[in-house]
Amino acid sequence: MTKLKVYQYAKCGTCRKAVKWLEAKGHELELIPIFDTPPSKDELTELVQKSGLEVKKFFNTSGEVYKEQQLKDKLPGMSEEEQIALLASNGRLIKRPIVTDGEKVTVGFKEDTYEQEWNNA
Repeated sequence: MTKLKVYQYAKCGTCRKAVKWLEAKGHELELIPIFDTPPSKDELTELVQKSGLEVKKFFNTSGEVYKEQQLKDKLPGMSEEEQIALLASNGRLIKRPIVTDGEKVTVGFKEDTYEQEWNNA
């Protein structure tokens, strides 16, 4: 099994479910506290590219900070680079957990996606 990097928040129920699922499949995990140590702009750029997702999929749209900053209205007018810089500036803006093996990346936790991506990793 490959060692997976998991950007997560320990008190987040979704993160706990994801970690439990990955551990049950025998993965070795490097748990990174996303609020204390958010991925850098370079790391985020790489994660976005490898995930195949749009940058906006990396935003925690249900989070307080997202709502306080009214990002729903602001993001469409921002460049991808500006969005990534914003994510890197505050771990609370990032949807979690982010899981990567250095090649593949998943954002959030959906069991069927994990089954597809991480079951045989």
